[in-house]
Amino acid sequence: MIDKRTRGFASPGKYIQGPGEINRLEKYTSKYGKNLAVLIDCFLYEELKARLIDQYAAGSVVKFVQFGGECSIREIKHFKAEAEAIAADMIVGIGGGKTLDTAKAVANQLSIPVIIVPTAASTDAPTSAMSVIYSEDGVHEDYYTYDSNPDMVLVDTEIIMNGPVRLLVAGMGDALATYFEALANEASDTANYVGEGYRRTMLGMAISKLCYETLIAKGLQAKLDFENGCCTDILEDVIEANILLSGLGFENTGCAAAHGIHTGLTALPQSRAYFHGEKVAFGTICQLVLEGKSSELMEEVIEFCLSVGLPVTLEDLGIEDNEENIKIIAEKALPDIVSEPLELTEAMLFNAIKVANELGRRHKR
Repeated sequence: MIDKRTRGFASPGKYIQGPGEINRLEKYTSKYGKNLAVLIDCFLYEELKARLIDQYAAGSVVKFVQFGGECSIREIKHFKAEAEAIAADMIVGIGGGKTLDTAKAVANQLSIPVIIVPTAASTDAPTSAMSVIYSEDGVHEDYYTYDSNPDMVLVDTEIIMNGPVRLLVAGMGDALATYFEALANEASDTANYVGEGYRRTMLGMAISKLCYETLIAKGLQAKLDFENGCCTDILEDVIEANILLSGLGFENTGCAAAHGIHTGLTALPQSRAYFHGEKVAFGTICQLVLEGKSSELMEEVIEFCLSVGLPVTLEDLGIEDNEENIKIIAEKALPDIVSEPLELTEAMLFNAIKVANELGRRHKR
């Protein structure tokens, strides 16, 4: 049994971020072998397959597979079979969070290396030794955790800038929760997600704080730079915050009510038109209400969300504000929240969601 005083920190083997880096993929994969199973997001499949296929000379076996849309048990089994058919030496996952989580799951089951290539800065999934499992209908079901993090995370900022700005903003929503959830885990002294679970390191807490500070200082400017096609250092900083700082932060400190509320929101079909980070942003406001944070902090967070276009009310997520819907969210969220320094009840979550929604409305007015 691990001593509660033992600290732990985890990270991917390498993290590389810059424009045009996907054009060097063959260089990065060559050290792991010649047989590659490459899972590509359905929206970018044809384009990226055409760009990548010429990188690999005769002697390489590259199997391109189009992602089906959900990181589900069925999708994992399908991609695993494709990888086994070519005796893959390694896995490459290219796409959004669910594509990447599927690639990580298969690499773990086959005990082979994995390179993760996010095509959007929309979640902090790329760096972690974890996959979030959904049903075929998009309802959250489970988490898979692994002994090691991805061997490499390769971020091509040109590809990220070719996507919609909404994805960048959704990533800010996911990253927004990192520091507040870290503080909740510190207060409750809950184990992090490293291996069997360890106490947080000072580095993990510092990364989480830097993540929040970067968003508040640079998030709006990064959005404007993105919208104007300008790959500035400020935009690169926010992309790093969304992917690396948030990823290392959540894994090395833990999640709390913000992500629990996200889980609750997935129980309502209306929310499935919205991205993970958009739901987490509203969950962050709920968590701050739940914990009784200061009005000054609440204002800073809500005004940041409004400035970049993140949801601050249930209506912003397509959900009607009524007691039945809030009860469904609270009921689904409660079992998923284990790290708040409070003895939570469904009624407490219900009230936090209701008050957060009203605060969001007032700030919008």
